[in-house]
Amino acid sequence: MNNISRKNWILIWVLGMAGQICWNIENSWFNNFVYDKIAPEPAIVSWMVGVSAVVSTFCTFLVGTWGDRIGKRKPFICVGYIFWGLFTFLFGATEMIPKNPLFIAAAAVVLADAVMSFFGSLGNDGGFSPWTTDISNEQNRGKLGGVLAVMPVFATIFGAVVSGFLIEKLDFFAFFGLMGGIVAIMGFVALFTLKDSPHLAPKRDERGFWHQFLSVFNGKTIRENQELFWVFAVMTVYFIGFNVYFPYITIYFVNYLGYDYGMTGVIQGVGLLTAALLTIPAAKIIDRGKMALVIFAALICNTTGLVLVSLSQKLPVLLIGVFGAGIGYILVLQSLTAWMKNLYPGEQRGQFEGLKQIFFVCIPMIAGPAIATPVINRLGIQAEINGTVGMVPAPSLFLISAALTLFTLLPLNIAAKLCRKRNGA
Repeated sequence: MNNISRKNWILIWVLGMAGQICWNIENSWFNNFVYDKIAPEPAIVSWMVGVSAVVSTFCTFLVGTWGDRIGKRKPFICVGYIFWGLFTFLFGATEMIPKNPLFIAAAAVVLADAVMSFFGSLGNDGGFSPWTTDISNEQNRGKLGGVLAVMPVFATIFGAVVSGFLIEKLDFFAFFGLMGGIVAIMGFVALFTLKDSPHLAPKRDERGFWHQFLSVFNGKTIRENQELFWVFAVMTVYFIGFNVYFPYITIYFVNYLGYDYGMTGVIQGVGLLTAALLTIPAAKIIDRGKMALVIFAALICNTTGLVLVSLSQKLPVLLIGVFGAGIGYILVLQSLTAWMKNLYPGEQRGQFEGLKQIFFVCIPMIAGPAIATPVINRLGIQAEINGTVGMVPAPSLFLISAALTLFTLLPLNIAAKLCRKRNGA
């Protein structure tokens, strides 16, 4: 039985939180940086999110397969985190690029984000995430899933509250340098403290790396892992709806509702922190195999929360709405994390971690912003930001996201039936 040691729990929290804060900076503040320093143009955000999603997915798949072949995760975690921090710092330098023509500046931020995402996926998705699977088992993955699910929430709270105030004091360039430095230091810490699981053995396909890399893209793999692929489908549909609104939520609060970065952080932070408390009772239900039940309840809360955010500009209603959406996000991610890790083939965990990224990152982060861009352009409002006129999101964005989220119930129903069949219930 893989009991998670105290040292490994500390590393999970330290490396996980550093990584999630860095991902939060990319997913939220990079977008605000574009609006403030480049141009208030949702298409730039859409391209930036989409390209980085493709790069992240490919990198995770590459590194996951490589890690499975050599039976190691540590080198990828350490190198990835160090360079992830470095390129987070360098992203801020793109504000110095001339804005005329806009295409050059837009291409620069897309490229800079893609490079940063490559190293982020190298360290976090391709190295750290399968490492957590290696050192855990079915008896503790509900708890592990809860920890991994609240980390993005804590990172969002940090990003919304602390980052907002830091950006107001330091501006973006210094802020990116500070946060990137912290992530790089965590990479050096891992060099001296982290150890690979003793149960992780090399899984080498003698027909070569690329044969092993492509081995999961066949009908046999899908047939042998039907439940896992339906869980992936649940993840895809849910996170398409999530990525319709999430990259733009801070832009909405600041440029549509008129809150400053600090107050925007308080609104998001209070709602999400309260929602995070539910991961504790949810972990017990998940460890009993009732992931689908938790996800169903979370979807209802999620949809209700998004509707409330769209209907009112009053602070109490916004807090309740963010709380509801936060419940949805946290409990869906917690449940799916445990569900997937329990289904990963033992000798292909890194490779399937890469496969997961197609459904978790690549498809949702391309489709979500692609849906959001015309919605913002047609149903948003025109506003002037730092002397440049552009379109900002309106409440309609949250209603459309809520409607899309409900479609998650379709693959969830099939995945739940396969889970009951597997467990003989």
